[in-house]
Amino acid sequence: MTDRLPHTLRSDALDNRERILDSARTLFAAEGMNVPMREIARRAGVGPATLYRRFPTKQALVSEAFAEQLRACHTIVEEGLADPDPWRGFCRVIERTCELYAHDRGFTEALMSAFPDAMDFAAGRAHTLSAVAELARRAKEAGRLRPDFVLEDLILMVLAHRGIHTASAAARVAASRRFAALAIQAFRVSEEHAPLPPAARLAFAVPRWTA
Repeated sequence: MTDRLPHTLRSDALDNRERILDSARTLFAAEGMNVPMREIARRAGVGPATLYRRFPTKQALVSEAFAEQLRACHTIVEEGLADPDPWRGFCRVIERTCELYAHDRGFTEALMSAFPDAMDFAAGRAHTLSAVAELARRAKEAGRLRPDFVLEDLILMVLAHRGIHTASAAARVAASRRFAALAIQAFRVSEEHAPLPPAARLAFAVPRWTA
């Protein structure tokens, strides 16, 4: 029995960790980043002490909870860059990114704030934005993306997408797809487009979280 005890403890600790992460993803997706850590612990069926032992800060918890989504975001952009048609690749990035955000409010807020204390997450966001900028440059050279497009326009799109609130997940996805289509039409080169006002320099707002 004493030989099996360490293995049992390790197994219990792993189960606790996965329950915490699953609960965090569910609550962040449904309610955003201000979900209290105690509520995450309650939903996971563990005590606050267990949660803080595994994840000492909310930044650490969020970084781990959204690691998979961040990798998915990287994949979306890299596949867009790999498309031989840069405009098609750019459109696919817009469509798939909006779909990713539609399924997860928490990830949108995480990506936009990028947690100053979570360097890996911030670096991941910077890499994604840099790759999108390169894709936009190619789409402009191909004559398909409007020449006055700037990266802040994409950030503005993400900020606007955060405002989509619906009664159901299905309605949110449907609204997100329409939103993406409208954004793509706005970004496409057209003789009917009037010149845009000067671009605003947008700062990433760091939300005030409750512990």
